Amino acid sequence: MLLDTASLYFRAYFGVPDSVRAPDGTPVNAVRGLLDFIARLTSTYRPTHLVCCWDNDWRPQWRVDLIPSYKAHRVVAEVAEGVDVEETPDPLAVQVPLIQEVLAALGIAVLGADGYEADDVIGTLTARAEGPVDVVTGDRDLFQLVSDERSVRVLYTARGVGNLEILDDAAVVSKYGVLPEQYADYAVLRGDASDGSPGVKGIGAKTAADLLRQYGDLASMVAAATDESSAMGGSLRAKLRVSADYLTVA
Repeated sequence: MLLDTASLYFRAYFGVPDSVRAPDGTPVNAVRGLLDFIARLTSTYRPTHLVCCWDNDWRPQWRVDLIPSYKAHRVVAEVAEGVDVEETPDPLAVQVPLIQEVLAALGIAVLGADGYEADDVIGTLTARAEGPVDVVTGDRDLFQLVSDERSVRVLYTARGVGNLEILDDAAVVSKYGVLPEQYADYAVLRGDASDGSPGVKGIGAKTAADLLRQYGDLASMVAAATDESSAMGGSLRAKLRVSADYLTVA
């Protein structure tokens, strides 16, 4: 079981009253909530292994270089030679080091990689896993990892950890009209305001799904847009061409 830790402790912070404090008055509602989540998840799903995946860099510079708007709306201070400061409530910020200490004290593996987000760690561990994997997250980007063939599911926390939405291949198709392996291209086309991903102007969720059903993937779609002999309509061709630079790096 792979946990998108920041996703969970943010949810815990907003879900547990800030009256939960240590004897010295330090707020520990996020700490308490995260531990409650982990206890519920492990008792319900009985994973053989558990990893808390960590954002060593929540907004990697290499991603910003490719898409300058990436998470820009969540930056409160830019750091020239380090990690930008993310907008985080002060009572939560003081708990993040405590969360790391508590997880270490409990012997729960915490894994991050410098210059990368927890998503990247989760993707890498999932690709290397030799058995079933459950990914616990509130981030839709990780839907692309779902695979019935490899027994990879996403336990989606949008409705709360007590009411998880379990996503397999059929659930992703039912919800978005695309296969899990097409979800990344779908998100690129549609855009995602939560990450500052602009998407292609004039292409919404329905059109993105229709296009992926027709062309299979983004690369084939872009190739058709640049091929004057293709049957792609002029309006769609123009939209994709205008966004060519974005589509090349997204």
